[in-house]
Amino acid sequence: MIGDIFQQYAVKYIGVSRGIPLSNSNQLWGLLWGAVAFGEFRTWQGTAIAGAVYGSILMAIGMAAISFSVARKAEYDMWREAAAREQSKYGIDPRFVSAAMEGTTVLHTSSRKRWLDGLLVSLATVLFVRTAISAHWPAMSLDWPVVYLLLSACLVLLVTTAVALWRLTGFN
Repeated sequence: MIGDIFQQYAVKYIGVSRGIPLSNSNQLWGLLWGAVAFGEFRTWQGTAIAGAVYGSILMAIGMAAISFSVARKAEYDMWREAAAREQSKYGIDPRFVSAAMEGTTVLHTSSRKRWLDGLLVSLATVLFVRTAISAHWPAMSLDWPVVYLLLSACLVLLVTTAVALWRLTGFN
């Protein structure tokens, strides 16, 4: 869920063509967790492990290429044209569209909508908590030191990214 939130910011600030491929890096985390924390490679043959490692390296190279790419003026112009079409099609306030495109503070929504958003978030939270309370710990073997190491790395990345995003956007 945290990754989905960051994905929304990525799409907002760098566009769908860059944000979505970067968000798919979660596959690398899944492979890392599966390989070292859950020991999934134990039953794999050498060629399968090599394929997974090769694919991961290729994906990481692609992510680096996407991360360092820069959108040209023509791409921004196409974004503006698409936004103008959607704005006229759905009758959206031009100031709202401009603020969203520039990453500035978006106009406030009505209190009715905020109330509905709060209700939906509350219901989803209750559902998650209720499901968590009724869940049972699965019987599986874990390499706990590696699990703690990966959790620590995830938390460091989360905090670092959240602080950088806060400084850049103020979470607007």
